[in-house]
Amino acid sequence: MPLNQPTRTLAANALSGLKVVEMGQLIAGPFAGKTLGEFGAEVIKIEAPDCGDPLRNWRMLKDGTSVWWQVQSRNKRSIALDLRVPEGQDIARRLIARADVLIENFRPGTLEGWGMGYDTLAPLNPRLVMLRISGYGQTGPYRDRPGFGAIGEAMGGLRHLTGEPGRMPVRCGISIGDTLAALHGTIGVLTALYHCKVHGGPGQVIDVALNEAVFNVMESLLPEYSAFGAVREAAGSALPGIAPSNAYRCTDGYALVAGNGDSIFKRLMQCIGRPDLGNDPALASNAGRIERVAEIDMAIAAWSASRSVDEVLDRLARAGVPAGRVYTAKDIAEDPHYRAREMILQQTTRAGYPLDVPGIVPKLLGTPGSVRSAAPGLGDDTDAVLGEIGLTARDIAALRDKKVVA
Repeated sequence: MPLNQPTRTLAANALSGLKVVEMGQLIAGPFAGKTLGEFGAEVIKIEAPDCGDPLRNWRMLKDGTSVWWQVQSRNKRSIALDLRVPEGQDIARRLIARADVLIENFRPGTLEGWGMGYDTLAPLNPRLVMLRISGYGQTGPYRDRPGFGAIGEAMGGLRHLTGEPGRMPVRCGISIGDTLAALHGTIGVLTALYHCKVHGGPGQVIDVALNEAVFNVMESLLPEYSAFGAVREAAGSALPGIAPSNAYRCTDGYALVAGNGDSIFKRLMQCIGRPDLGNDPALASNAGRIERVAEIDMAIAAWSASRSVDEVLDRLARAGVPAGRVYTAKDIAEDPHYRAREMILQQTTRAGYPLDVPGIVPKLLGTPGSVRSAAPGLGDDTDAVLGEIGLTARDIAALRDKKVVA
């Protein structure tokens, strides 16, 4: 369904004409490429000829390919190219010389070993913007350590806060560290491109570390330690220092309730039949509510325990209290608001089957993003891309015979 906006003539995608070479694999680098591609950038993904991006085989497969791959690599072209050999490196440099952006998420030093460090590439393409995502960044004592998203989440402070008090820290269920790094990297790319366009001058390197991307969203974690020596701990489903904000058991599941605004708290207490708490001067502000958070949580839990999630949410919505259910994939797929906001799209894969996939965020109302092509098979675009940089069919055949390309 279209967004509820006036009919308008849409311009081309916002990033139409931007040329991106993606050398990354798995999550962090490719998610940045995905985001740029959704807004019109031409993304050429370089993959190893023998196996391609390992994400092709991660989690649940359909017709031999991960359905995750169908999301992560839409709007991309795939060239199967061996970067470990000189002929492959030469082709990569020729592609990068024509690009605006290079994305890579190898361990620091890998590209330098292949003759593709920024100092080598910049003379070929002075305006090149190079996004480098790694575990710990391109500098510092840990730069050479291998790092995955889970490690970045732990070092960034997130893992310590995730879980129930006194129990083993748990991950949030997705590779959030990788995605946060990709989003920070995308911001860096767009900022660098803007600088080049407005202020002129050469391109630059964007250095994103997984742990730093996580650390950047950790709110007051460090200032609280600096000012008070306070080490924030895991708090389960509650929001520490803010009350009431928690998950409450219902007859058929859980409802999340955020009644922490002063006026919202009064409406919440009226709704659950506890005007005595709502009118208590000691609970008029968050500071007072924090002192008695256990009492408040017990009152809300006693009210929700005998009601279904739907009833709880309906009553709280009518009272103007923010609340919501804990969604599963099934809940998302069946929710009319997701459909109305075009956050569930159906795309047809290159294997020919339809697949529901997440929509595009953010929503630009004048130049919205789009899914222009399904995720490619390994090397689907090798011949076309090589032809665009001047290689003949005979050249490509010779490279294929030597297994430089596939």
